[in-house]
Amino acid sequence: MGYRCGVTATPAPAPEPRQLAKELGLTDDEYERIVDTLGREPSTAELGTYSVMWSEHCSYKSSKLYLRTLPTDGEAILVGPGENAGVVDVGGGLAVTFKIESHNHPSFVEPYQGAATGVGGIIRDILTMGARPIALMDPLRFGDPADDRTRHLVDGVVRGIGHYGNSIGVATVGGETVFDPCYAGNPLVNVLCVGVLPADRIQLARAESPGDVAVLIGQRTGRDGIGGASILASAEFTGEQAAEGDSAFTADEAKRPNVQVGDPFAGKLLIESCLQLYDEGLLSGIQDMGAAGIACSTSEMAAAAGLGMRVDLDRVPLREASMEAWEILCSESQERMLALVGPDRLDRVLEVCRRWGVQATPIGEVTDGDRLVFTRHGEVVHDAPAKSLVDEGPVYQRPVADWVHPHAGDDVDAQPGPPNLDAAVVAVLGSPNVASSRFVWEQYDSIVGSGTFQGPTADAGVLRLPQAGNRGVAVATDGNGRWCTLDPEEGAKLVVAEAARNVACTGARPVAATNCLNFGSPERPEVMGQFRDVIRGMAAACEALGTPITGGNVSFYNQTGDTAVHPTPVVGILGVAEDVTRTVPIAFRRAGDALYLVGAPTRPGLGGSEYLWRAAGRIAGRPPRIDLAEEAALHRLLVKLADDGLLRSAHDVSTGGLATSLVESCLAGSLGADMHPEDVPIHQWLFSESPTRVVVSVADAHAPRLETLCEHEGVFARRIGHVTSGQRLRVADVLDVDLHHAAAVNERALPEALGVAVR
Repeated sequence: MGYRCGVTATPAPAPEPRQLAKELGLTDDEYERIVDTLGREPSTAELGTYSVMWSEHCSYKSSKLYLRTLPTDGEAILVGPGENAGVVDVGGGLAVTFKIESHNHPSFVEPYQGAATGVGGIIRDILTMGARPIALMDPLRFGDPADDRTRHLVDGVVRGIGHYGNSIGVATVGGETVFDPCYAGNPLVNVLCVGVLPADRIQLARAESPGDVAVLIGQRTGRDGIGGASILASAEFTGEQAAEGDSAFTADEAKRPNVQVGDPFAGKLLIESCLQLYDEGLLSGIQDMGAAGIACSTSEMAAAAGLGMRVDLDRVPLREASMEAWEILCSESQERMLALVGPDRLDRVLEVCRRWGVQATPIGEVTDGDRLVFTRHGEVVHDAPAKSLVDEGPVYQRPVADWVHPHAGDDVDAQPGPPNLDAAVVAVLGSPNVASSRFVWEQYDSIVGSGTFQGPTADAGVLRLPQAGNRGVAVATDGNGRWCTLDPEEGAKLVVAEAARNVACTGARPVAATNCLNFGSPERPEVMGQFRDVIRGMAAACEALGTPITGGNVSFYNQTGDTAVHPTPVVGILGVAEDVTRTVPIAFRRAGDALYLVGAPTRPGLGGSEYLWRAAGRIAGRPPRIDLAEEAALHRLLVKLADDGLLRSAHDVSTGGLATSLVESCLAGSLGADMHPEDVPIHQWLFSESPTRVVVSVADAHAPRLETLCEHEGVFARRIGHVTSGQRLRVADVLDVDLHHAAAVNERALPEALGVAVR
């Protein structure tokens, strides 16, 4: 049974159930479990639903044991893991919902539609909670930018994100574009969405009233995207797809029908119709039809309330009349929602949808009992307990082996610095991972909706919430696969801390986190060792920094042959800003302002650094260690300093080290700086990526007050220089960088690496 578009004149004979189960990715043990649950051999439709609902993508069967150890409770948390997205109380009667998801495998197979439907899917997750989506972020990872395949993927992914986000009217306010050879066969396309809603209008995905009508709202169901997320994300590629040249794309052709096809204009109408349904209080529950389609939305809503559902598949609007029951159930056609409606409200729901030009079709009803029953052509094709699909699937304790990177023990911090510091700084600024990503984000609309207060060039996106005065939020995403491959536990702590620090730099108070955990095959013990340690580090950091996990995504099987991606947890942090007009930018603002390094002194931190990669092409050493109490104190200080209006600018020290942070702040403000280094080796001072460090600028007259506040809060602070009117970055008598030249290198590096003509 192949997943193919088009009409087949004569269907092939159905395979024997056990053989079909194997083709769908079910193990022999899982098949026997289904037989025991049903008390008989499963039908083709039942095998389809169990295969997608028990897939790695939908069931988290390899990760549940570890995910349960993450902190999920917090004072501001209204909804945590288990729903479509987390919801956070931000005050003033408003709530914000946010979540990050992956669309890695679909984007490898068909980059444009894979990325576009990744955006559409996460937007609908946010919409399902009752919120208007207002912003996106896109953390992306690719292989060598000089490789033709990488260039093909970057082009398609960026166009796909831009097309869907721009067309649907949701601003893309930030993200990351990272390049590393480990992602050549498995690019990572993660997308975060933020939405806003009244705190008392949260929508839940549960069927609580027998007799409620199940209404399919949105697009017709087609063969595009059958098993798109659930199947593609639950198996590794074979290695054939990683070949070089044009032939590299031929191995993907058979998988293209698995990739969903999006229509952002239909998505926009779906948003507006759903928001009106929420405003009028017409729905009992609602669920996005994302991964696993109708099979997932019906089973999850029924299981959440311990009820059942009966659906007539003949009533589902189809693009192709010849679709079989299992195809209708497992299709991931886009822009569809399943709403539950009291019979007395059905006519009004249909009327609202007609007003918006959105198709709405009653297809079934909520029932007493626990059975999920589907009929086709008047016959029952599926009859199974809803909970068996959602809550009673397999949970695996996979074999685990400690992961040790072969070069983690190298003492890279003891090595001498470069002979030419000026050239080394410019070389780091010209790295595709440090260079300006303007080439990417200028293809996105970052200001649509008029809520963007700080956008793609900031440490975090800052959003003014609609109809809330100056109240707003800040959001940032961060991930560092190099740190995590050298030491997964410490690397995860650093990733959480960096994302939270970016939010705190704006003056917003970090309150919650979401995560997208990208790993190789869970069937490999060393990968599960990486996963275990990343969760351990993430839990410790989130607990210490007061940012509980509200939900997220696990993406396994990011592996081609024997080559897995670095363990790459991407973390999104949400912060609350009481007044966005008091948030702090990264740009130096005025010549003569004093520059301070606050948080922690510069410590050895070249392990896994961009400097080491740029200078030697190596990933080696231990990532820098972090003191989480010291980090938390820095965040509190930054929020206080912003509230007091003391800071002119704040910019964290991260990828590329202090040199990169200083140049970025200089370029953002069209100013220069004269610096006085700490008492550490100069190349460490410039390029170390040790954590808990932020460069802030203050009016010179306010420097004593800054020092007093830092001392009172127990936070390290050292004056390291001042802002100048010239276009040079000078460090004592050891460094003198022409910022005009640095800007040219920084702006041109990424498009030139991708072979794009630069004007």
